[in-house]
Amino acid sequence: MDMDTTEDESSTPEAEASFAYKGAHQAFRDRWKETDDTMCRHSMSFHVHHTLRSDFFASYLYLLEKVPMVKLFPVTCEYIKGEKQFYYRAQKFYEDVSASEEGMLGDFVEIGNVDLEGSRQFLQRFVGPGKAGTQFALDCGSGIGRVTKGVLLPVFEKVEMADMMEHFLLHAHEEYLGEGADRIETYYCYNLQEFTPPKNKYDVIWMQWVACHLTDKDLMNFLFRCKKSLRPNGVIVMKDNMARQGCKLDPIDSSISRHLDIMRGIIAKAGLEILAVERQEGFPEIIMPVWMIAMK
Repeated sequence: MDMDTTEDESSTPEAEASFAYKGAHQAFRDRWKETDDTMCRHSMSFHVHHTLRSDFFASYLYLLEKVPMVKLFPVTCEYIKGEKQFYYRAQKFYEDVSASEEGMLGDFVEIGNVDLEGSRQFLQRFVGPGKAGTQFALDCGSGIGRVTKGVLLPVFEKVEMADMMEHFLLHAHEEYLGEGADRIETYYCYNLQEFTPPKNKYDVIWMQWVACHLTDKDLMNFLFRCKKSLRPNGVIVMKDNMARQGCKLDPIDSSISRHLDIMRGIIAKAGLEILAVERQEGFPEIIMPVWMIAMK
C-alpha cells in the first residue's frame, strides 16, 4: 500500500510497533498489580514478554492474546540440552515422522499433486529469458525431496537440499529421488536458523512449509542470508500456511502460522522486495490457507 511521504513520523510502522510493545508491557503490569518494578524483572511475565518481543517480534501480541502464558513460557524461554524448546520440540516431533510422502503431508496425502502443480505454475512466472536462470536451485526444509523431485529437478540442472533430519535426506538419496539423485550436488543436514547458504550460487531458493518452524527473528535473518545467496535475477519462493487472522502457535510441532500481513513485514525487515503473492487453490477448506510468495 502506498504511503504518503508527508505522513507524521508518529504514525510510521516503527512507531506503531513501539507503541504496541509498550502497551503489551503495561498489560503485563496491570495483570500483576502487586508486583513492583524489581520483581517484575524476574517474573514469568517479564521473561515471556522479553523473549517474545526479541524472537517473535511481529507475532507476539497475537500469541499473548491467544495462548496462556503458562504454555508460552516453556515454549519460548526454557532450554533443553542447550536448545530453545521451540526448536527442540520440532526436532523431537520429526524424529518420529516417517521418511515418506505420507510423512511429509500428514493426513492430506491427496493434496500432493495439486500442491506440486500449483508450485510448478507459480515458478514458471520467474524463470526464463530475462528472469531467473535454470542452473541451480536450493530446496530448504526439503524433507525427502518431494518438491525437489516434482518441481525443481524438471527445471534446474542442479539442486541442493537442506533439512534438519538426516533420515529424510538419506531416504531421498537412496530411494525417493531415483536417478534424479545424480543431480543433487549437496545435502545439507542443518537447522535453517543455523544454516548459511553459499553466496551468489542459486537461481531459485525454495522454502515450503518450513518458514513456520522459525521464530520471526530467525526467519528474518535466514531470508537476509538467502538474499546474499542468489545469482543475478535470482528469486526466493516461500510457500507456507498463513493464518486467517493474527498468528497460530502449534506447540506440538513448534510451528507458527502467521497472517500474510505479518509475513510481509518480516520479509520487508529482511530487505527483500515481494514480486508476487498467490494463494494455492484446490486445497480442502479445512486446511489453513497456503500462500506462495516470490521475493528478491
